[in-house]
Amino acid sequence: MSKVKTYLNYINGEWKTSSSGKTGNSINPANVEEIVGQYQMSTENDFSKAVKSANNVKEEWRKTTGNVRGDLLMRTATIIEERLDDIAETLTREMGKTLPEALGETARGVAILRYYAGEGLRSIGDVIPSTQQDTLQYSTRVPLGVVGVITPWNFPVAIPIWKMAPALIYGNTVVIKPASEAAITCAKIIDCFHEAGFPKGVVNMVTGSGSLIGQQMVEHPNIDGITFTGSNKVGKEIALESVKTGKKYQLEMGGKNPVIVANDADLDLAVKATISGGLSSTGQKCTATSRVIVESGIYDKFKDKLIEQVKELTVGDGLDSSSWMGPVISKSQLDTILYYIEKGKEEGAVAIQGGTKFEKENSNGYFVEPTIFENVTQNMVIAKEEIFGPVLALIKVDSVEEALNVANDSEYGLSASIFTENIKNMLSFIYNMEAGLIRVNEESAGVELQAPFGGMKQSSSHSREQGRAAIEFFTSIQTIMIK
Repeated sequence: MSKVKTYLNYINGEWKTSSSGKTGNSINPANVEEIVGQYQMSTENDFSKAVKSANNVKEEWRKTTGNVRGDLLMRTATIIEERLDDIAETLTREMGKTLPEALGETARGVAILRYYAGEGLRSIGDVIPSTQQDTLQYSTRVPLGVVGVITPWNFPVAIPIWKMAPALIYGNTVVIKPASEAAITCAKIIDCFHEAGFPKGVVNMVTGSGSLIGQQMVEHPNIDGITFTGSNKVGKEIALESVKTGKKYQLEMGGKNPVIVANDADLDLAVKATISGGLSSTGQKCTATSRVIVESGIYDKFKDKLIEQVKELTVGDGLDSSSWMGPVISKSQLDTILYYIEKGKEEGAVAIQGGTKFEKENSNGYFVEPTIFENVTQNMVIAKEEIFGPVLALIKVDSVEEALNVANDSEYGLSASIFTENIKNMLSFIYNMEAGLIRVNEESAGVELQAPFGGMKQSSSHSREQGRAAIEFFTSIQTIMIK
């Protein structure tokens, strides 16, 4: 067995061990006996050093021109592209998603960096007419300063990059705390920033306990803004603490995303998109399809096609080319999914596909069967709470109007999709659906990198990530008058 590599914190342009002297193990969820790597269990002291490093250089980085910042992002993109296979394989071993998905995510990270590299030469203000003579009045944007970045394990390449890239191009310095389950993948991404030649202190990474480092991030006086993706519970705690300390905050949280299948839908397209949207990445996406709301006229045909195709899905190690769906991230996540499956059965829903832990021969991983429930009512727990696993809840309705009422009956409002050929249905869905992402004849999961991403209701802090919209969080507007 090859020796397990220990990965370090990245502070002030150097790789450093934690002052605690302790490390944590990143485990392969497809084979729990394999340790992917060891990460640092950092302390308050380590985090403070990272923030000090970022704070010391924030003025110098702010003065760096946009084209210089953009060139550094372009170099980082090239380095990640050169290391794409290694990073993607690490992602699969650490998080569990299949290798094709990991390759696609890593390539998306490259594209995001190149997109934001171009932002360095785009307009950041307007000339505004004044009511006074001989007066120039205009607006510009300035960086927040030091931005704390807290990222989840389910997209360990794309999410850190789509937060860091805009933060950096708009002139902020960064301290990132990745999820421990994905710390090794993040370290490999940060190494690409290092090799690209970012000045010392501009990019920093500290790994370890989320409760410890996260708490330090919201309390530290030299953190000017926090961008977070994760659970609603933690997000709301960050919001409350950020208000107390005067920090700007951005939250992207949960979803209970519906797909509506109308009587006139292309059933083959709808089934394919429901499977992809709900079960790829083992359902571990905030935009994953969870509620499948189907008009009664085509319910049985849709259900039969769905079951038939889900039965053909292969579950296994993401590095195995025959696997369509990998494991879930951890034992606790597996237990949570199995709890919701049992809860569904207790409340009267019927598991017509799956519904148990997946026992794979010669395997020691966290696998669960892709599961479909029917006879689901909108008040059941499995129709209300985010499961974050490969579980689909079928809900039969008599009209698109009823489907919209069911779809909107949720505390979440991240993503929603409809399958229909009827323009009236499309427009009704677009105008009435309470979600940040509205998708017509397309799966609920995903958004193009140049488009705004974010939710309504309890799914976000009502801010938006990605695309040009990212400038709204990572900068403040200044209005300037010269007489």
